[in-house]
Amino acid sequence: MLLSPIIRALVAARARASRRVDAVAAQRRTLERLLRVAAGTRFGRAHDFARLRGPDDFAAAVPLRRYEGFWRDWFAPAWPLLDDIAWPGRIPFFALSSGTTSGTTKRIPVTRAMLASNRRAGLDTLAYHFAARPGSAALSGRSLMLGGSTALETPAPGVRAGDLSGIATATLPWYAEPLVFPPRALALLTDWEVKLEGITRAAIDQRITTLTGTPSWLLLLLERLRAERAARGESPTPLPDLALLLHGGVRFDPYRRRFAELLAPATPDLREVYPASEGFFASADRGYGEGLRLNVDHGLYFEFVPIDELDSPRPTRHRVGTVETDVNYALVVSSCAGLWSYVVGDTVRFVTLDPPRLLITGRTSYMLSDFGEHLIGEEIDAALSVAAAEAAIDVVDYSVAAAHFAADGICREFPSLHRPPDWPEAPGGHVYVVEASRPVDPATAVTLARILDRELCACNDDYRAHRAPGVGIAPPFVVLAPPGCFASWMKARGRLGGQNKVPRVIHDATLMRTLLDVARHGGG
Repeated sequence: MLLSPIIRALVAARARASRRVDAVAAQRRTLERLLRVAAGTRFGRAHDFARLRGPDDFAAAVPLRRYEGFWRDWFAPAWPLLDDIAWPGRIPFFALSSGTTSGTTKRIPVTRAMLASNRRAGLDTLAYHFAARPGSAALSGRSLMLGGSTALETPAPGVRAGDLSGIATATLPWYAEPLVFPPRALALLTDWEVKLEGITRAAIDQRITTLTGTPSWLLLLLERLRAERAARGESPTPLPDLALLLHGGVRFDPYRRRFAELLAPATPDLREVYPASEGFFASADRGYGEGLRLNVDHGLYFEFVPIDELDSPRPTRHRVGTVETDVNYALVVSSCAGLWSYVVGDTVRFVTLDPPRLLITGRTSYMLSDFGEHLIGEEIDAALSVAAAEAAIDVVDYSVAAAHFAADGICREFPSLHRPPDWPEAPGGHVYVVEASRPVDPATAVTLARILDRELCACNDDYRAHRAPGVGIAPPFVVLAPPGCFASWMKARGRLGGQNKVPRVIHDATLMRTLLDVARHGGG
């Protein structure tokens, strides 16, 4: 396309900048600039930003906050007109983000500075791609982003709110508009099923070279494209021109094999990204599984709290330059949108320090430890990936919850489950709902449970200890859900669509019961 040379030039400039960056110095400069710019805001005055001289001063003056505390104390009283509250001027956009585990809709501030930060991160991602594949045709066609509705609400004059994808579309630079798909009429649709059908029919006649979205929703689109091409008597390859696939939001391992099957013979560059409503944090600059490179010079200042200390009165607050590899940290961000020492809710682990590269290991709430087993999301994801591969199934989605047995052996939360006869003292266990891409033999549930248990025992000493014969927790329960189960469940919850993620670890028993009900009575 005519504009691809312009974007390539911007990408080349970002590539040169990233090669020169000193991550520690860049983060210090970022913090100093954020404090200087926001010193005159209400938040800045309350925390005496003008006198803070560096990371240690900042950590001492600004306590960690989760969304609920930030909203209650700083945003809610002035909503929707946040003028000079935590960032200079009026906040023009709010990204409406459904909490993955809580279900509560969050209103995350998005400023012009944040939009510029996101664009720089996007250019960095393209720079990493072209470094790996210099002859790539990723910019020779259209880029399909499978997100939520681009329709925005207007809660007050000069203020708009909606999905982050809608904000991105509304503020798209002129040079990128010809490259983006779907067209505005389709992007505005709020009915996810109607939108997906429309995108499928329209995309099949387009030269799509870049695809972006959450893996589970992308699979749904690719399956539909494949079926549509088959109905036309064409090659079943859904997107034959695809050169770059950007994925994020959930761990990719369970989906990797299915993507390879669907996309063949095309072999696009599969590249993980780490965007969130709070900022675009990192992108893969190397091969799959080798870590995501932190965006250290994009107007985001990062801190990292050892997960075991997150709820302690005085948690250790590490930063780039003081973190270590192979430690699970809660991610904390201060941003050019007016979030300060904000606990994002994700856990990360560094794999390299210079430059800083990390892996997303789960959510701070994605832990199972009702019985002292201390399982984290990363371990559960990895174990299920091995189990699925050995059982020769492709997992579409899954969720897991703890189950507790009463004295009579019946599960308190899920009465259809009973304590196994050979585990008479077991206090409880874990119940998994697993959806495969196609119907599978019910006996597969037993195989999955056995391999899951084996893998979790191998990777987690606490889990292995709590599975001690006779007195420990029971083996995993696996409920095989029919194809379409999770989509039906998400639809019933009003969570259908590209911006919504399936909760992996569910702590709300009522929510898990609704999923089990859908799993046992049919999916799509």
